[in-house]
Amino acid sequence: DKLKNILDLLPEHDLPEDLKSKHCKRCVVVGSGGILHGSELGHLLNQFDIVIRLNDAPVQGYTDHVGNKTTIRMTYPEGAPLSEQEYPPASLFVAVLFKSVDFNWLQAMVKNETL
Repeated sequence: DKLKNILDLLPEHDLPEDLKSKHCKRCVVVGSGGILHGSELGHLLNQFDIVIRLNDAPVQGYTDHVGNKTTIRMTYPEGAPLSEQEYPPASLFVAVLFKSVDFNWLQAMVKNETL
C-alpha cells in the first residue's frame, strides 16, 4: 500500500518513450568496484547502445577508463551519487527499493521533504 501511494504521487512510472523505443542490441553493465581503473576502455564502453551504471561510481574524472555514456543509473537510495554531474539529463535514474527506509526516502524525494 505504501508503494502504491507513493507511485500515485509520481507523474509517470513507466520507462521514458526514448528508452521504450530503443532496440537494445548491445548493453553493458558497469559496476562500481574500480576494476576498470587504468583500463582505458572508456571509448569501447561508449559504443554500447545501453550503458547501465550501478551505485555511485563516479564518471567525471575517469572517462578514459569508464566512458562517459550513462543510459540508466541503478542504485539503492544510500548509494545514490551526491554530485549533480553524475545524473546526465538524458539518463534514467532507477532507485532499487527493498527496505522500509527506502520507501521513506522515495516519499521524501517525491514530496521534496527533508529526510
